[in-house]
Amino acid sequence: MKITDVKVWLVEGVKYNWTMIKIYTDEGYTGVGEATNWPGSPIVEAAAIHAGERIIGLDPMKTDFIWTKLYRDLNWIGPYGASLCAISGMDMALLDLKGKVLGVPMYELLGGAFRTEIPLYANYWFTGGGHNAEDYAAQAKKVKEAGFGGLKFDPFAHTNYLYGEDLSSNLSLTPAMQRNAVAVSRAVREAVGEDMDMMIETHAMLNMKTAIQMADQLSDLNITWYEEPVGPESAETLKAIRKRLNPAVSICVGERHYTRYGIRPILEKQLVDIIMPDITRCGGPSEMKRMATMAEAYNVLLAPHNPNGPLSTLASAQVCASVPNFFRQEFMFNDVPWRDTIIDHPIEVRDGKLILSKRPGLGVDLIEEEMEKYPGIREAREGFYV
Repeated sequence: MKITDVKVWLVEGVKYNWTMIKIYTDEGYTGVGEATNWPGSPIVEAAAIHAGERIIGLDPMKTDFIWTKLYRDLNWIGPYGASLCAISGMDMALLDLKGKVLGVPMYELLGGAFRTEIPLYANYWFTGGGHNAEDYAAQAKKVKEAGFGGLKFDPFAHTNYLYGEDLSSNLSLTPAMQRNAVAVSRAVREAVGEDMDMMIETHAMLNMKTAIQMADQLSDLNITWYEEPVGPESAETLKAIRKRLNPAVSICVGERHYTRYGIRPILEKQLVDIIMPDITRCGGPSEMKRMATMAEAYNVLLAPHNPNGPLSTLASAQVCASVPNFFRQEFMFNDVPWRDTIIDHPIEVRDGKLILSKRPGLGVDLIEEEMEKYPGIREAREGFYV
């Protein structure tokens, strides 16, 4: 069997474009994948097109060989970023194709299932109101009523717009902004109760002094984790913050850590309690499985980052099914109405859990004519990343 063609689409999502991929073969088998990242989705699209051209004529069943070939070929332009997004999407599509050839779900290719019902935590549940305690509390109750066992939010986001200040120069918060962030967080905790996981993210948009101050102010809310108190550039900076945080505050990072090589220093220095690789960035299902196995050796949990499209959601769940150290998977609580129409079987979520099917591969195919109804937005959009 040989790969004969690779197609790539940009599809508009609720937050940003999804980058969708389909691999075709000379025996009629196909596989679908996703390489979503943002900002810069047109760059990822171009990288996916180029990576697709490089695998034409190869045997699609040799998934690890193709991963390694693409990684080594594209390493010359850097081992991270757009090239790894392209590799991630190709790996996902190849494993989907392989599962369809063999007639087994993707999790069987990854070692078999520990579970087929995947506990989720909700993100993007707070889009229906303002950035205030009352609106957040009302929306958080809806998440709990839907059966989710956890939710995540960034209480520091949008404060520059609320208070009319540009904080991009020093990544700080005024006392009023800090009080608002604490009030929002406390309201959410009171709304959902003590037994529900509550994750606080910062998007690495706070300086060290502010990140530590806010973690201290929020520590009595029994937060499940404090996410990305610093960017991925330096494990030593993360170590400095880890030393100054309340030991009861868990740290989660990983959405911007690419491959097993990227997470190695933070695991070796024992700086985190949970890793959150993104399957459309980190190297795809094959690499996320390797990262999870590496994390297991350090007694660290896996909770995949996933603010992406439906294939990312399904592929992440396939990996989560196959590892013992899984915690929760991110899920977009509010999404575009065409999330489930661009695939031929809708994602099944029941009582806050994603229910995996026994259909081969990812269990779905892309519907090309549906994707083409919602082309990606190509102009740059302003706005705080949430």
